[in-house]
Amino acid sequence: MNKIIAVSNQKGGVGKTTTAINLAASLAMADRSVLLVDLDPQSNLTSGLGLTARSPDGATVYHALTSDQVLDPVPFELVTEVTGLRVIPSDRNLTGAEVELVALPNRESRLRPFLRQARSRYDFIFIDTPPSLGLLALNALVAADSVLIPMNCEYFALEGLAELTATIARVQAGLNPDLTLEGILLTMADSRTRLGQGVAEEVRAHFADKVYTTTIPRNIRLAEAPGHGIPAILYDVRSTGAEAYLSLARELLERHSPAAPPKPLL
Repeated sequence: MNKIIAVSNQKGGVGKTTTAINLAASLAMADRSVLLVDLDPQSNLTSGLGLTARSPDGATVYHALTSDQVLDPVPFELVTEVTGLRVIPSDRNLTGAEVELVALPNRESRLRPFLRQARSRYDFIFIDTPPSLGLLALNALVAADSVLIPMNCEYFALEGLAELTATIARVQAGLNPDLTLEGILLTMADSRTRLGQGVAEEVRAHFADKVYTTTIPRNIRLAEAPGHGIPAILYDVRSTGAEAYLSLARELLERHSPAAPPKPLL
């Protein structure tokens, strides 16, 4: 497969980091090799997996973006508690990267050569992006093969989705013509509310089979797990949140390998 997928939405609080962590962990539990890249200056993905902000030699994704040379990703990769899942961490230095990148050559595509060196060693590479459409998010879109968009079932999420799909189209036109839409994931879903039902119906009507059948419910275990530095699948595998991400991983694998059913997930 060797897919590089950007998990992106310029709207905050829609479950990007939660999705990146738990989908990656679920795929790793299905014997896939997975790399997570923390491209958000808040470093929530790094801390949510119980990792220190820096790799043993002090390297973070900030160094990969701002170096004069294309660095080897191997020294950046941190081992997690999930077999087959590794992380390239972030720290607060990434906050200044948006400003520093402006003056650097190839400012929109500095992440791509770095990750292309790693892709042959992983089935999936997921990039967790910041809640903006600045140079960091743009680097993720240029480096990626496809974009996975988590969106919560609220009215303003529809406006954000329109902006993001327009940005994807611009990136396709000028910087990454092979970029595709991996899928749209409905998060924080509550089928009991008319608003949630209406937003879900509108998104499915417009994007059809690009919307995952799996939806992610509001679940306290998903919120608690990062505080323990582990994904929900290790914190409480029987929680509705963990089960939803296992279902999403199964659906993603089926989409990529329809002729070869994936190994059952737990």
